[in-house]
Amino acid sequence: MSVQGERDEPIYYGDPAVTGGVSVFVDGFDDLFSYEGDDLGMSYTPERSAFRLWAPTSQEAQLVLYDSWQGEASGVMPMTRDIGGTWILTVKGDLEGKFYTYRVWIEDRWNEAIDPYARAVGVNGDRGAIIDLRKTDPLRWTEDKPPFDDPVDAVIYELHLRDLSVHPAGGIRQKGGFAGLAESGTRGPAGILTGLDHIVSLGVTHVQLLPVSDYATESVDETKLGEPHYNWGYDPKNYNVPEGSYATDPFIPGVRIKEFKRLVQTLHDRGLRVIMDVVYNHVYDGYRAHFTKLVPGYYLRYKADGTLSNGSGCGNDCATERQMMSRFIADSVLYWAKEYHIDGFRFDLMGLIDTGTMTEIRRRLDELDPSILTIGEGWVMDTELAPERRANQHNSSLLPRIGQFNDGFRDAVKGSIFLHHRKGFISGGGTNENEVMAGVAGGISYGPGIGQFAQEPQQCVNFVECHDNHTLWDKLLLSTEGAGDEERRSMHRLASAMVLTSQGIPLLHAGQEFMRTKNGVENSYNSPVEINRLDWERCAERQDDVAYMKRLIALRKEHPAFRLRSAEAIRASLVFERAPGGTVAFTLRNHAGGDSASHIYVLYKANIGEIPLTLPKLGEWQPLLGGQGIVLLNKEQLIVRGIGMTVLAVK
Repeated sequence: MSVQGERDEPIYYGDPAVTGGVSVFVDGFDDLFSYEGDDLGMSYTPERSAFRLWAPTSQEAQLVLYDSWQGEASGVMPMTRDIGGTWILTVKGDLEGKFYTYRVWIEDRWNEAIDPYARAVGVNGDRGAIIDLRKTDPLRWTEDKPPFDDPVDAVIYELHLRDLSVHPAGGIRQKGGFAGLAESGTRGPAGILTGLDHIVSLGVTHVQLLPVSDYATESVDETKLGEPHYNWGYDPKNYNVPEGSYATDPFIPGVRIKEFKRLVQTLHDRGLRVIMDVVYNHVYDGYRAHFTKLVPGYYLRYKADGTLSNGSGCGNDCATERQMMSRFIADSVLYWAKEYHIDGFRFDLMGLIDTGTMTEIRRRLDELDPSILTIGEGWVMDTELAPERRANQHNSSLLPRIGQFNDGFRDAVKGSIFLHHRKGFISGGGTNENEVMAGVAGGISYGPGIGQFAQEPQQCVNFVECHDNHTLWDKLLLSTEGAGDEERRSMHRLASAMVLTSQGIPLLHAGQEFMRTKNGVENSYNSPVEINRLDWERCAERQDDVAYMKRLIALRKEHPAFRLRSAEAIRASLVFERAPGGTVAFTLRNHAGGDSASHIYVLYKANIGEIPLTLPKLGEWQPLLGGQGIVLLNKEQLIVRGIGMTVLAVK
């Protein structure tokens, strides 16, 4: 194969307004150039490899082949213009083991970029890799999944892969990646369970992994993994490929794929479903992204003055409302669900994505497997998209069966994440009981002064801690000057208890069960592993707190009253009871949700002193959880001392 290099010049990113004589911003562009087929990207067989690239504004297109992830091209082959703005080429023979990119002639020079649909890549993701995906399937690779009926049955455990396994006391041999999380039988100080065994022992149902698709951050070089490195992964590069720094060998393209599949299978076999954190709202660098090189101006959102929209805070927002970008995102999600058997997706900054794209994703997932979860950050953010089209909390009525993170509940419970010294309910912050009650009711419109964004509880994800911002423990250190650690411990336990006894979908942050600290670092996305790693020595010291979290999770799973399936059921069964300031009390009545208990009474108490409460006259109340704080209990009265949650039941 000859190398056609007479036009090779430095990469040019193109005029965002006009490329190849065709404006990507002209009305009707999508109607003229959209492609409906299902064969975008590369498809491989030992006999031939077929390539289809969408690049309607290019005047010519070429396939560039390489023998390695680095070095010069071994061949450049012209592609033929086809329908829907695509270019095609079929190469006969077995190309397995080769690498490839595309070149497009834009205006007056060649741009070279990786295939947006690439499903395997070389080191650092700069070239696509041609492999037989079936060879990446583990020996045991089934479609069997842990049983799961409804989103509100989930207990989600959010985890960064490296955090889990890099601590020297964790007993995990293969540190820092897919293989480490798949290990079993690992033990830490005093013989405690660590790693996957620890997670399973908690009783959670889903592990939510911070981004594990290929990312572009300069702080992680896959050729130098022996050097210190860390990143959360919210810098997307190749959306359809696992991240190489989590593989035991990033130089062999199929290794990362096989190891991630093996991890998914292992988690399924241990009773855990898998949620991927996905970042379709922006790319790493809007000017250097493969999208921009191939079709300049199309895939990203622009302001009226021609600058990039930046609601993401990362310099660029993806134009998800454009037909081929929307189609790419939906195709990508479905690819992960089918090829990797993924059970759920958490959409980063979902408020920047359009409602049409999100509902199309949900529709297609429902056709595949309705049990696959879709949740996201529905923050109300500024971007160059009409407000009524943004997939945020204001438009939740347009997003059925898509959960949104409840920041109102989070801030009401622990205090503002931005005002570090601001107290919340658990720390004696006072006047936010209504916002707490709104979260307890699953974010639905419950009654006067109590309501948030959700139409149904499946749309509400309650949490008090995640990878962003300070951990709950660090927030308490900042906001409770003068309090002792035992008092803060009670506050922390109360916050977790509130998450797990509220309606909706509960989410826990890895290490929350042993009061994780990051030594005061607020956003540790590029902090050293010493800041981010799960501290198994701290876990060993706080086994009582781990045991308490297990009891909370068991309580939720044993009592469907905490997992009501509809807003109608919540309004019919949940009654907020009279309670003094600094407390919230409610009952779940009449075998709510088919519960074995006739009635359940829950008290959240955020002050140390002793208080009397009048109980509803529903029968003989018995302690279900939190009995150590009870001073007096009879049919009509409860006296409780200390900060914490008390749960009573009438059998």
